[in-house]
Amino acid sequence: MNADLTRFRRDLTDHLDWFAERGKKVRFWWRDDDAIEPTDDLDRLLLIANTHKVDVALAVIPKNATEALATHLANEPHAVVLQHGWQHKNFQRKDLGEKAAELGTRRDPDELLGQLAQGRDRLKSLFGDKFIPAMVPPWNRIAPEISRRLPSIGLTGLSTFTWHNFPRAGQVQSHVDMIKWKKDRRFIGWESARLRLELQLCRRRTNPSEPLGILSHHLSHDEGCFEFLQELLTIAAHHDGAKWPRIENLF
Repeated sequence: MNADLTRFRRDLTDHLDWFAERGKKVRFWWRDDDAIEPTDDLDRLLLIANTHKVDVALAVIPKNATEALATHLANEPHAVVLQHGWQHKNFQRKDLGEKAAELGTRRDPDELLGQLAQGRDRLKSLFGDKFIPAMVPPWNRIAPEISRRLPSIGLTGLSTFTWHNFPRAGQVQSHVDMIKWKKDRRFIGWESARLRLELQLCRRRTNPSEPLGILSHHLSHDEGCFEFLQELLTIAAHHDGAKWPRIENLF
């Protein structure tokens, strides 16, 4: 038995026991980015969600989203759709050291908001009631002016990562990313996963109302990422110290 996995299981259970013993629950939610079409990895993700009866919010790229994906998700009871920018294209200046963003400071706000409105309409047309009007900015970055103006085009929700962007009404963050992105993309490992969850679970002891967001990217998963989701949900989706609200209610 992997010692790090054993400790991950024990510590997660101990944390959730602390909440349950006090009649409290950690509110979890799950976001998966970059969906555009059905794939075997997406099916594997959905199987995990269905097995544990937990909702997963698929951040879909509107420009590239396919009719096939809409058909595929139509009868999936635990899949909902959020908006992932318009085309997932970087407009920042990497040569000047700027970090990647589609909704960043180098865009004309009116032009960009027009694209985002077009994307909103396309996702609503494709996915109907499964679409939740919430923006997930590609690379989790969004210029303050664009963030402020999202409600004016009917996108009342926002989700980025950890402490990116000042919190506002309708903002539901993700906190635990299971992928090591630099160099070779792979699972971060059980010890890093344990520590990232521990930080967020300790924060919930004094701020229990903030949902704890799990972030996945099914197109970039290795075997370890899928194993992490399975291990996490085997405990957290069935523990008295945890709950997984319907995602539309969070936004």
